[in-house]
Amino acid sequence: INAPMFEPVVASHNPQPHEHIDHTAAALVGPFTAVMENAGDNDLAEPLIPPLEIGKGDAPTSDTPSSPDTEDAGVPMDDASGTEGTSGATGGGAVTTPLVAAVSAASIGQFLLGYNTGVMNAPHAVVFPGHSTASWSIAVSAFAVGGGIGALAGGPLADRRGRRGAVLSCSAAFLLGGALQSFAPDMLTIVLGRLVIGVASGGVSTVGPVYLGELAPESVRGALGTLFQLAVVLGILLSNVLAFPLATESRWRMLFLVTAILAAVQLFCAPFLPESPRWLLSQDRESRKARMVIKFLRGYRDDSEVEAEVERSLRAVEADNTTGGTGGGEGPRKTVRDLMTDRKIRPLVLGSLVLQMAQQLSGINAVFYYSTMFFDGVIGNPLVGTTLVSIVNVIATLLAVALMDKCGRRTLVLWSAGGMCICCILLILSLLGFLANIMALVIVNLFVSFFELGLGPIPFLIVPEMFRTEYVSTAMSVSLLINWVCNFIVGLVFPFLDAYLGPFSFVPFGVILLLVFVFVLLRLPETRGKTHDEIQREIDGEVVGVGGFDAMPRM
Repeated sequence: INAPMFEPVVASHNPQPHEHIDHTAAALVGPFTAVMENAGDNDLAEPLIPPLEIGKGDAPTSDTPSSPDTEDAGVPMDDASGTEGTSGATGGGAVTTPLVAAVSAASIGQFLLGYNTGVMNAPHAVVFPGHSTASWSIAVSAFAVGGGIGALAGGPLADRRGRRGAVLSCSAAFLLGGALQSFAPDMLTIVLGRLVIGVASGGVSTVGPVYLGELAPESVRGALGTLFQLAVVLGILLSNVLAFPLATESRWRMLFLVTAILAAVQLFCAPFLPESPRWLLSQDRESRKARMVIKFLRGYRDDSEVEAEVERSLRAVEADNTTGGTGGGEGPRKTVRDLMTDRKIRPLVLGSLVLQMAQQLSGINAVFYYSTMFFDGVIGNPLVGTTLVSIVNVIATLLAVALMDKCGRRTLVLWSAGGMCICCILLILSLLGFLANIMALVIVNLFVSFFELGLGPIPFLIVPEMFRTEYVSTAMSVSLLINWVCNFIVGLVFPFLDAYLGPFSFVPFGVILLLVFVFVLLRLPETRGKTHDEIQREIDGEVVGVGGFDAMPRM
């Protein structure tokens, strides 16, 4: 969808971007992290589900050779060979009941992220009637402020308290934020609740992909990764569906109570959430608990299979300690200053930041935050239009997953930005009366579909593909921060744009999308199927034969 957490995960790309959150951010968010740590006790109840297989694949044995370049968890792509590394424990192809339970329970956090992206859309007129446009804009935008804090805090917290502890910390924050909103006596408390929920959402966007990648076996990691993105868009859909019976002056508190209830369910599911074996091994190479978790999740019956996966995970931890990945250890990593002063990668930094800003400044959150207000007067019941947009968003997300590895990243972004720009023009014409009112609904759905094809997932997917491993963590931290800042700007400013510009409120978004299209056409390299060396040669203006520009302008 729209927040930094909204990218579909595909099996063929480099390690999950959020696995590499820069630990230097800990200095910025230390006080908050210290508070969150108390909620993330990893000694909570152990998983209780028996390791029953529901589908068995080829599990590795002690005789199965493993290459650190292709099977190590979290090992980055080798520049020379182009082989991919993946994050998380690799090994058996079995999808077991414990694995499904763990992934499902963890996905509640992503679902709540999506739910709270859309929940403020419908009840704006019934929550403390008479509030000002400014107070409602602040309440909506507080979500993004908290998201930036949570995104920065999530990585350090996950390394210090474990992936499971971080997930449960986010659950506790969701519970607190939902309760604050549900029992709020005034708009100020609503704002505070949104801020806390934003912190939880930012943390989930960082920790969720890390946790999933380290639990899932190699053979299904990409498929399970899409579950998190799907959970986000389903959360948005539920918030719109529940608005039909609950967005009233007497029931609006129940809309916010859903967050607290689902957060409590996730905390209740703590026994189904094992700690990441890779994190446990990063703390203790001889961890007995890590071996128990691997055996539990994979359904292994032979200790040699367990030890084979342990060895792969240990090599991954050692690689992360060397390159600075989020493996729980400490290794050399590039700082923000290094990122900004290295002239050789400056074009890549510019490209990644432009895509992150484009994702939010495209106007997508104007649709998800304010579409009910937007459809008022366009169709009889604005909630119907908003719900239809959410359904289309789910379908478009599934389509994006299918296309992600068949089309180039650059090609999809061009289609996405170009299509959204045309939709902005058509939408303005519709609102001015040159097209039938119902066309506004059709155009908004096309707008959302084009977003999910490119600008939704690719800004996050492309960062680890463009940057060498030592830069990925810092690049992703900066990207997440920029993304949430732009999210905040749109949430705060759009109601005023709508009030003062009326039918022309999407003109700024259309202009931005046009500029993004031109930038991507002239400056952004294709990354699919390329090594970092090939990408670097491409931005230096050399000819690259694999899907790149034949004479890309020097940047």
